[in-house]
Amino acid sequence: MVARTGPWSTLPVRRVQARTGVSGLDTERGGDWHLTVPAVRQVLEQGWDLGPVTVLVGDNGAGKSTLVEGIATAFGMAAEGGSTGSMHRTRPTESGFAHDVQLVRGAGAPRRGFFLRAETMHGFYTYLDEHPGNDPVFHEMSHGESFLELIGSRMMYPGLYVLDEPESALSFTGSLALLRHLHDLVQHDSQVILSTHSPLLAALPGATVYEVGEWGLRESAWEDLDLVVGWRGFLDAPERYLRHVLD
Repeated sequence: MVARTGPWSTLPVRRVQARTGVSGLDTERGGDWHLTVPAVRQVLEQGWDLGPVTVLVGDNGAGKSTLVEGIATAFGMAAEGGSTGSMHRTRPTESGFAHDVQLVRGAGAPRRGFFLRAETMHGFYTYLDEHPGNDPVFHEMSHGESFLELIGSRMMYPGLYVLDEPESALSFTGSLALLRHLHDLVQHDSQVILSTHSPLLAALPGATVYEVGEWGLRESAWEDLDLVVGWRGFLDAPERYLRHVLD
């Protein structure tokens, strides 16, 4: 993977690469199953240079969540979501990927960050209830409203923002609102890493898009993604797809 230089050298995470020394993480190491995932193995063998906006798409089980979870954890966020330094943790299920990598950070780059992991947000809201601050009661909001409120209140300043399938709670208009917010963050010196099944969010301006699969990681143009091609085909002729699924 080609090294990036220039203004990207000030990013919170310039590169992800295999660790060469003893891990500085204070969390227990997970299992080694991540070593069988092609995309994860590729990062460990070749390293991975990141730009201001990185989007990961691919089928379930391809390794997207493992990658974003590992980066967020190595940066100092909880694997189940939260800000840098978050102590939120319920049941450890993460792999050892975060312990196997080191992050090359930009000189003088912001160290603030937040990890939004859709599948664990309910537990994160409970954690906030049990450690009250100035946050609203997210459990009293709709799923989508709570996501947008959390994003608006926790993703405000320059930093690293990692999101894993945030579209799961959002309508079309909610997804557009998220895309606009993420774009504004990047315009104000933040870095975004996003795993998604949404062709709308994958169209985030300026993003380097990677298709994740049995081949590992491959950079792709938005219009060439299997995700986009599939959705276009379905929207153009849903009956053609439904005939194969329902017959």
